[in-house]
Amino acid sequence: MSTRTSDSAALVRFAAGIAIGTLLVAAFAPAPASASLFGKKKPKIDYSVTLPPPPPPPPVQPNGAIFQAVSGYAPLYEGWRAKRVGDPLTIVLVERTFASKSASSQLDSSGKLGFTPPSSGPLSFDPNAAKISGNRGFNGKGATDQSNSLSGELSVTVAAVYPNGTMLVQGGKRVTLNRGDEFVQIRGIVRMADVDTDNRVASTRVADAQIEYTGKGDVARASRQGWFSRFFSVISPF
Repeated sequence: MSTRTSDSAALVRFAAGIAIGTLLVAAFAPAPASASLFGKKKPKIDYSVTLPPPPPPPPVQPNGAIFQAVSGYAPLYEGWRAKRVGDPLTIVLVERTFASKSASSQLDSSGKLGFTPPSSGPLSFDPNAAKISGNRGFNGKGATDQSNSLSGELSVTVAAVYPNGTMLVQGGKRVTLNRGDEFVQIRGIVRMADVDTDNRVASTRVADAQIEYTGKGDVARASRQGWFSRFFSVISPF
């Protein structure tokens, strides 16, 4: 009997050790800042720099004395606006968003029951002992406010040009500070007509914009909740 009990206790300790070891491995495994403890990874967006395509082979050297086709073709006046794959473009970040929501509800209900018994006879009793009443109330309120602001400038490159006069732009910037790195990345569709004479366009005119501002290092790590707290936040019913 004692041998069977000791074997069962050893099996329980072995299973508990495996469970704790698995939890520690999962907790200490590196995870991106955008992924939760048990959440799925976000799809990675390609912000890589797009270079212009290689130039076509030069034509055969002509014998013309005035016009040489090998020098290429160019209009008489051409601005500096981006319009070809690989051309740089400056995005002016002017992102400002604000959201507010509030809700309230109130509920009150009451009930009362009473009757008058006979004044005499075997069924007579004190009427104050036969009164029933009840009240119920609920009052709930909720409010939330959220605001975001992002400003600055970011140079990107043209990744694709479409026949309808729009182009896909993408790019990013990495800034290394004392105790960490900062990343700003953007991708979206820009209309060529919205590009000004300085080859700039506001981020509010970028369609399907995907803007990311993230950081790595001591500062970003200090502002992130620890793995032990994240674990109990996931399983906490409160």
